[in-house]
Amino acid sequence: MRTIKLTFISIFLFSGICFSQETLSQNYESVKIGNQEWMVQNLNVCVFRNGDIIPEAKTPDQWINYYTEGKPAWCYYNFKAENGEKYGKLYNWFAVHDERGLAPEGWRVSTCEDWEILAKYAGGTDVAAKKLRSKTGWQWDENGTDEFGFNGTPAGSINAYGMCGDIKNWGSWWCYNPLSNPVYGKYLKYDDDRIEDYASYLKTDGLSVKCIREIKE
Repeated sequence: MRTIKLTFISIFLFSGICFSQETLSQNYESVKIGNQEWMVQNLNVCVFRNGDIIPEAKTPDQWINYYTEGKPAWCYYNFKAENGEKYGKLYNWFAVHDERGLAPEGWRVSTCEDWEILAKYAGGTDVAAKKLRSKTGWQWDENGTDEFGFNGTPAGSINAYGMCGDIKNWGSWWCYNPLSNPVYGKYLKYDDDRIEDYASYLKTDGLSVKCIREIKE
């Protein structure tokens, strides 16, 4: 496992006012699993790759307004910043697929194909989930073995009504595919060893994001 320091220009929102900050640095650990390199943490950025702000939804009504207008947005689970420290941010479909780039330079949002390669390396879709779930934080102590350091955390999600749910029960991540209809994600569940496809996520939902950088042989 190694740590990559990502530095880029950003702007913070505070009480509705934009404050510029010269740099924003976050330390992301990465782990090599087979021929893939994954970020260990869920993505937790508030700007696109070019430095433009990704709006934060601070209330259910704001979440609804952003997707109704077809605009990118993120939120913390239950709109509480302390949840971001552990789980990262929940992003809507429009943020994930914005042409300005959600993932930091050199990385990209993982696709369903990436997840399928990961599952195969971890022994197959039917058994991989337990090996990828984090060792702590899951409901009823149904924690994973985190055999490869993937650190799949149960960050939950947010729905079309701005209601958050499933924290500690599910971890749900977007699959990057701007043309998919319905839109797709992947999820790990506390009491299931299978990585599940979830094809009923709407563009109104908010999920976590895992980024990947393929390793050149």
